[in-house]
Amino acid sequence: MLAAILLLPIAALAVQPARSEGPPAWAYPVNPPDFKPVPDDGKPRSVPDSRASYTVPQTRDLFLAPVWHPEDHAALPDIVAHGRKPDVFACGFCHRANGQGGPENADLAGLPATYIVQQLVDYKSGMRTTAVQNRVPQTLMISLAKSATDSEIASAAAYFSSLSPRDRIRVVETDVVPKTFVAGWFLADLGNGEKEPIGSRIIEVPEDLAQFENRDSRARFIAYVPPGAVKKGEALVASGGGKTVSCGVCHGPALHGLGPIPPLAGRSPSYVTRQLYEFQHGQRTGAWSPLMSNVVTNLTEDDLISISAYLASLKP
Repeated sequence: MLAAILLLPIAALAVQPARSEGPPAWAYPVNPPDFKPVPDDGKPRSVPDSRASYTVPQTRDLFLAPVWHPEDHAALPDIVAHGRKPDVFACGFCHRANGQGGPENADLAGLPATYIVQQLVDYKSGMRTTAVQNRVPQTLMISLAKSATDSEIASAAAYFSSLSPRDRIRVVETDVVPKTFVAGWFLADLGNGEKEPIGSRIIEVPEDLAQFENRDSRARFIAYVPPGAVKKGEALVASGGGKTVSCGVCHGPALHGLGPIPPLAGRSPSYVTRQLYEFQHGQRTGAWSPLMSNVVTNLTEDDLISISAYLASLKP
């Protein structure tokens, strides 16, 4: 990888990208000050193709990971299912029982166990932070990492690494997108038919908001991306386009990972954009991070959008 980076044109290394002021808001949704979740009506919740049911308070309990489809995965380790009160939340609450997570956090299914462990080490040491300090998903991860024991981290990492990633994102190129709102650190379709120009953004929303809010591990997403983004991203990923290097050098020819290096194919484009941005801006400085920081130095925000759109379009 280092040799490949050194082969980048000197001119490319010298040019700094044009960047917006601060992190792109569409990739870092923040709950408004008056945000309130949908009130509990007292009725148990259900999701398609599941015999399970949970109350609304259960689906919002940080120490409970709803298991809607037990046939999709092995039994959850206790740290994934329940966490450890008062400081270590259930890993499966945010990342779901099958590790798929959502646009607001990481898809852990099938990641190398050593990579997962390293991320917790980096969160604990302060080598991995976040570009938007008040976003709860990241602050919870930092807090959890500082409280979790080595054995708890190893148990969770082994479990999530054993899972198979699912194809769950539909990428749609379009000039206009549904108007959205922040539903809980992620974007959701307002559902009133109103549209607006996509501009230089990716708009990633659940296909069924209630299903996702009920923490169904089979929830699916639509990622609206600008016209032509997938093709532009494919060129950047394949060859670097004179700005960077081929992603396959480290992440494998099919982008399904290579040794301790994580897979990229089929991942949330909102999440991928945040990681590329944070490598650029110094929020990820742990092991291996300097290599990634060099790779993304010359990428513009539009490049990040294109790369993320292309990666999301691939089968995991």
